[in-house]
Amino acid sequence: MPKTTVSKLQQSLAKAIISPVYLLTGEDLFRKQEIIKKIRAVVNPDDFNIYSSSADKADLGEALALANTAPVFSDRRLVILTGIEKLRKEPKEALIRYLQNPLDTTVFVLTHDDSKKFKTEKALSAAAAEQGELVNFDELKRDDLAMWIRERLKENGLNGDFEAVETLCEAVGGDLNALSQEIEKLALYTADRENKTIAKADVLASVGFSKEENPFDLSNAVQYLNKNKAISLVEKLLDSGEEPVGVLGKISYPVLKMARIKRMANAGMAPADITRAAGLMFWESSLVNNARNFPSEDTFLKTLDRIIEADKAFKTSTAADPKTMIKGILMTLFSGR
Repeated sequence: MPKTTVSKLQQSLAKAIISPVYLLTGEDLFRKQEIIKKIRAVVNPDDFNIYSSSADKADLGEALALANTAPVFSDRRLVILTGIEKLRKEPKEALIRYLQNPLDTTVFVLTHDDSKKFKTEKALSAAAAEQGELVNFDELKRDDLAMWIRERLKENGLNGDFEAVETLCEAVGGDLNALSQEIEKLALYTADRENKTIAKADVLASVGFSKEENPFDLSNAVQYLNKNKAISLVEKLLDSGEEPVGVLGKISYPVLKMARIKRMANAGMAPADITRAAGLMFWESSLVNNARNFPSEDTFLKTLDRIIEADKAFKTSTAADPKTMIKGILMTLFSGR
């Protein structure tokens, strides 16, 4: 069988169609574990017909012996081996030999969690693709991440408007386990509510911010070049007791993102290519269009140098006046504006 997609695999499992081999690659461990749960639910093995272990702790000889053994009073046996990138040469060769001629009553599920290393695993990938299903689970970015959030909300009986999905992405990032937990919290937060459409205010409240707060205000002020608002927010955050290193983080992230965008724009890359290469979310395309108004690359370098100095000073408690230091970083970034 050829390499398949996550969507096609999910469709097959929904129809209880099972293959003798599954090789799940890529670095998205959360979705891999979810697929393994679905495979296990379809196979439904009892305690006599399942073996599950990480490759670095497994007795591979035992795992392969079980894979080559007919199930006990059952139609199928399930063998799960995770993290096979950790196998040494000889055990991996033994595994490949099994994959080239798998037992049709065994469902053998493997995960390979090192995308860079997998590019050299030609024999392994060929055997898995020939005898079963090879499925790649890259970490979700931009539109795919937003789509995953919408689907997860729907599974929990919720709908999310554009700003709610955007806020979840910004607040939690691409960690699907953390996003799943936040969506479960949102389901509990709205349990007594008839309207199950989640808004930005719901997300902020569930994550831990009041409706009057926006944890992204400072970052947005920086990346949209609002000098006065950025300086005002720094003062407000520090005066309210937020740690200087936390405030610095709200500045350093957008500065790094802007610097990458500026460098690629100066190199003549197309906006769509910049969006993809910089790992931007779909709503951040305006940043690419505004790159011509960003500070120069030299200004970004000076700003980043000051951020590094401030970070060291805050972590070693040698900063005499954190507010002055952080405002100085912003003055460097916005010099000439």
